[in-house]
Amino acid sequence: MEEWVGRQWHRFITRAADGRASRATVRLDEMQRAIGLLFRAGGGGAGVRIAPAGTSRVGGARGLLQRLAGSGTHAVLGQRQGDVLALPPEIGVFDDAALNRALYLWLAALAAHLEPGGDWLASHVAATRAALAAFPGLRPRYGQLCAAQLAQRPDPGRLRGRAAEAERAVQRALRGEGTLSLPITHADVAPLWLWLTLPPGAAAAPARTGAAQEASSAHQPPSASDPRRRAAQAVNDERHAAPLVMFFRAESILSWSEFTRVNRADDDEDDGNALAAANDMDELAIAPDGRSAASRVKFDLDLPSAAQDDLPLGPGERYPEWSHRRQALLPDHCAVQRYVAREAAPYTPPPALRAVARRMRRRLEALRAAPGRARGRTEGEEIDLDAWVRHTVDAGQGPRTDAPPVFVQRVRAERSLATLLLADLSLSTDAYATPDARVIDVIRDALQVFGEALAASGDAFEMLGFSSVRRHHVRIQHLKGFNEPWGPAAQARVNAIKPGYYTRMGAALRHATARLAARGERQRLLLILTDGKPNDLDAYEGRHGLEDTRHAVRAARAAGLTPFCVTIDAAAHDYLPHLFGSQGYALVHRPQDLVRRLAAAYAGLTRP
Repeated sequence: MEEWVGRQWHRFITRAADGRASRATVRLDEMQRAIGLLFRAGGGGAGVRIAPAGTSRVGGARGLLQRLAGSGTHAVLGQRQGDVLALPPEIGVFDDAALNRALYLWLAALAAHLEPGGDWLASHVAATRAALAAFPGLRPRYGQLCAAQLAQRPDPGRLRGRAAEAERAVQRALRGEGTLSLPITHADVAPLWLWLTLPPGAAAAPARTGAAQEASSAHQPPSASDPRRRAAQAVNDERHAAPLVMFFRAESILSWSEFTRVNRADDDEDDGNALAAANDMDELAIAPDGRSAASRVKFDLDLPSAAQDDLPLGPGERYPEWSHRRQALLPDHCAVQRYVAREAAPYTPPPALRAVARRMRRRLEALRAAPGRARGRTEGEEIDLDAWVRHTVDAGQGPRTDAPPVFVQRVRAERSLATLLLADLSLSTDAYATPDARVIDVIRDALQVFGEALAASGDAFEMLGFSSVRRHHVRIQHLKGFNEPWGPAAQARVNAIKPGYYTRMGAALRHATARLAARGERQRLLLILTDGKPNDLDAYEGRHGLEDTRHAVRAARAAGLTPFCVTIDAAAHDYLPHLFGSQGYALVHRPQDLVRRLAAAYAGLTRP
């Protein structure tokens, strides 16, 4: 009973001390796409990802209710650090939801012009001027945000000493009255929602080599996870340097609770307790414990023996890999081997799948029969407005013509198209997309339908699958080649695909680019089906995998190809615009709609 009363009292007093308008709250996931567009339109880095922010220590005077609740010392503020823009998971600081949405957009515009490091106050004053100059349409909203923020600020006259001086400087900066350069940070003043925090630095884990590095980076989900971005600092754990000697420093008592090991390899430790402790820390002190996490690598990720593996086709090929740290290609870094299924049982598509294939085939046949549109003609069925405007402007600068080339004419165009479909067959596709089907089942059906439809269209096409186990074992699964017909053999190979291993997408894209670039067709389309980010065991995670894939996509475009990605990853908006561009991918919200979205993407990309 006593514990229940304590919990109810804590909930009541905390809500009363908070006092924010919960009905006007706006969530980050609702605004994430608009934030990303505005941030990059303002010049923000294309590789910067947007993530939820963690709590930060703040200053300022606390009210009676806040002191009773023990709150008011921390707030979830936006943070600009390295390649991450961390924003509050939700904003409800104003009574108007429109202002809360405008605050998200303002933080995105500000972050695009904010230089990490340097004086916190001066940096934000300069970034505010630059953001308003780049986005003059934000001035009215920014004025409303400043007025609402100033109404919430404490009265400097009721503060003392350095706190009063810091608050006066901040309020002068918000009013645009100029300010003195003061060595203050966000922790010296009450929460300032219109600005971002600038942490001193991020933790850098010491380099590891050999098997320990590969094993510790295995793609295993932790038992407790939290996407929030936290400030961290790399330290050395010297507590065991002299185990029989205990040093006592009274001033360190309060800091001992802010040190925890985060790369433990023991499965029986309670990660939930560590996560709760991390939530109470202002800055995480991260230190290696010298132990390997090799026990977390499952045996089913090892390569099978030659007798049990698929049959290799050819001696294999070497491809480079892009290093964003060196800003250079690493020559012959990845070994790619093509395989074909050793045993592929005969397969007959079920009636429902054949019906879907017939509908898609009719759609592609109608698209192939549709006449093309030739612009710049002297006669035709329609007027090209762009050409007419150019002709009108040019007419005043030179001789006029009686037959201006401003018409659009429908002509019978000769179709010249080659398509390569590259499917992700990594272990993540073994997860269930629907209650009745896994991701690999959805991809398998999409390949069967697409093969039936393209075979009827007469266009050349090839189907490949890919997975990887480190850079020396990039596996390309041969399903159907350009020079072989779509028939029982290809259908059996598609039906035999199995999920396994990891996703080294850059090497697979380079192999597919080499195959497709050798074709002589006028239009060459490279379609990628995937369900997640690039990843592999040997540090092919995070930015390295993304930048390598992005470089491979740009190389494909430079070769005259049209790469396009179709994904079922719900978080694709966070990284696919950086890889393929805002118009270079399609997100399938429901996996069962993959076939329809794939057909729509193909029709749009091949429309004459």
